Amino acid sequence: MALMITDECINCDVCEPACPNDAISLGAEHYEIEPDRCTECVGHHDEPQCVQLCPVACIPHDPRHIESTEQLRFKFAALVRAKAGV
Repeated sequence: MALMITDECINCDVCEPACPNDAISLGAEHYEIEPDRCTECVGHHDEPQCVQLCPVACIPHDPRHIESTEQLRFKFAALVRAKAGV
């Protein structure tokens, strides 16, 4: 499943550059994760980098976007193809 950033976010700017899929951006009040781009770092890393780096542990799984590891791999492949223009 995709991840989400809760309102406990302190806008420390650590998560955004760590996201290999450019799924994280600054929202109106705090950073947000675009679920269509979040693969939990599947295809890039063994663990979600934003979760690993977050100093306040405000990045849980998003219950509105439940996905299996296989679905996350498929999403990763689609993002790679889109980036390559295929």
